[in-house]
Amino acid sequence: MRLVVVAIGRLKQGPERELAERYRERFDDLGRKLGFRGIDIHEIAESRARDAATRMTEEATAISAAIPEKSVLVALDERGDTIDSAALARHLGRWRDEQIANSVFAIGGADGLSPDLRRKAKLRIAFGSATWPHQLVRVMLLEQVYRAATILAGHPYHRA
Repeated sequence: MRLVVVAIGRLKQGPERELAERYRERFDDLGRKLGFRGIDIHEIAESRARDAATRMTEEATAISAAIPEKSVLVALDERGDTIDSAALARHLGRWRDEQIANSVFAIGGADGLSPDLRRKAKLRIAFGSATWPHQLVRVMLLEQVYRAATILAGHPYHRA
């Protein structure tokens, strides 16, 4: 199974990009041994529409176009469920075992994800009740995906 992160906005050069890349590389190294084919990251430009509804619709169209067939959609959404790392590992392990081709993680822009995309998601995840900038959400997501792989591998990184 391949993991795909589709994110509105770009990570500029700097510490956020470096940290995100570090966790992606760590996952790639460990993930291959667990039957994962790596993580693809698709950055989509933010909509320049004047109103929030139009921006969300335009961004949802772009996100949807980047979702491969035979995918499970996971929405990163402040209204989502707060799940622990072990639960994320169980979801990824189950989807891998069910031979789902892709797990796609969608990160919306400043206005969030459209209601339609949230409804289509198999899983909606929130990183707590705070609102986070999309750059940090991407880093936190990649760390959690790497942590999930370490849990599946029985690696001591996760000590819960």
